[in-house]
Amino acid sequence: MALPLNTTPRVAVEQVWPLPHIDEAVSVVRRRVQAVLADWRVCEQILDDALLVASELLTNAVIHALPPADLRLTWEGNDGLGILRVEVTDAGRALGQSPEGIDPDEHGRGEQIVHALATRHGIHVHAGGVTRWAVLVAA
Repeated sequence: MALPLNTTPRVAVEQVWPLPHIDEAVSVVRRRVQAVLADWRVCEQILDDALLVASELLTNAVIHALPPADLRLTWEGNDGLGILRVEVTDAGRALGQSPEGIDPDEHGRGEQIVHALATRHGIHVHAGGVTRWAVLVAA
């Protein structure tokens, strides 16, 4: 099947990183995400939103979930436009952990931020744990 002359095929790429279960992991992985998205030439339209969504999902895994955790980025696009999927999979909620020491003014809005920025988002509970995902679209 021939493509229309003005259509460039989309390229699909993926990166996966383990997430160390320490607070500093979020900033380290965020810098990796920024570098990968720049390398993939993801447009500015979603770059900042994608970094914030990834940070929120990663922070949730570090603070509220059991290790291990990993981050998966999938980009299907070309010329900066396309679809970015951000997934964080962890081993599930850390039961019995008290949120003591967590300032409610500093935490608790991550899910709302993801909902506001993502085109689609969700949670998939499976035998290996929980995957929280978000899709951002640059058209």
